[in-house]
Amino acid sequence: MAFIPLDRPIRAGIIGLGRIYDLNRLAYVDNDGVDVVALVDANPARRVRCQRDWPSALTFATIDEMVASGVEVDAVEVLLPIALHEEGAVQCLDAGWHVNLQKPVTNDLASAERMRANVNSSGRQLRVMENYLFYEPLERLKEIVDSGQLGEVSGYHLKMVASGRGGWDVPGETYERQFEQTRRGRGALFFDDGWHKLSTALWLFGPVREVRAWIGTTEIIPGIEIDAPTTVVWEHENGIRGVWDITLAVDMYLRSDYYTNDERWEVTGRRGFARVNRCTGRGIQQPSLEVYLDGEMRAYHALNDDWASSFRESGRHWLGWLRTGEGSLQWNIDEAINVLRFALGAYESNARGGTGVKPGDIH
Repeated sequence: MAFIPLDRPIRAGIIGLGRIYDLNRLAYVDNDGVDVVALVDANPARRVRCQRDWPSALTFATIDEMVASGVEVDAVEVLLPIALHEEGAVQCLDAGWHVNLQKPVTNDLASAERMRANVNSSGRQLRVMENYLFYEPLERLKEIVDSGQLGEVSGYHLKMVASGRGGWDVPGETYERQFEQTRRGRGALFFDDGWHKLSTALWLFGPVREVRAWIGTTEIIPGIEIDAPTTVVWEHENGIRGVWDITLAVDMYLRSDYYTNDERWEVTGRRGFARVNRCTGRGIQQPSLEVYLDGEMRAYHALNDDWASSFRESGRHWLGWLRTGEGSLQWNIDEAINVLRFALGAYESNARGGTGVKPGDIH
């Protein structure tokens, strides 16, 4: 079914009012193109707290309650734990609502394919939100790469250091869900946070031909492991190769308004290189984007490098798309499944001792 853009303010619901809600809500604040009409969370205290943001919104403990109420909704933000993504998204699609789903799309390919089948039969849109594609230093990095000014790209490198000190408060239940994910074989660093890194690789350089991975573990307290050190290498179909290393520094303090994660991207071409020095955290206090070309370093000081801004811009892109239907969803369900195949290919490679795996062969 062809998508028909909405010619009025969007009636929106937000499902899941945990830690990440504080960032996703930014797209809705002072936005005349949307009315938040419903809030859903099993925790009564969170419902009370978040209703202060939207006094006229109705509140519900479950999606079922929201459906049964008959509240008129066009689209929903689904901010549920990953293991509940399929069930929650399908409930919302069946209710006739468009869905903006938190990443990763789901834990396995079979679940994602069932979700895709439901999208196709429902006539509704499902978007898997990827805020990193709306982080201005990364947007400018892509512009520089696409312009050709670096020359033919020689290589691509990602570095990520997770630290154990600093950042905002994270509820204990959030960590427990992450540990449960780890027990399912989907680690917090490579699979959950790392989804962003895999997404930016596909966004910058297109489909991946082969991936090789060594996914390690470090016990941080008895019975609790983190999926680092980890090293992933891959080759895109255009021949560009990428390398991503994940390091855990449990005792390191990292200044951050959000999660304590130090991230860096560097693209090297035949004439020079461009690098993004930070994103979620504020480890390197140099300009967020630097370009070295023909013996000169250019520093970008005036970019919006507050990580929260990427959530605002990503959400507003979605809400604007519902009003126009123009451009890419970033990501639609097909594109999100490509990211999932990339991740699953890395897991398969690790299981085979680091041998090459083609993401397209994952079933």
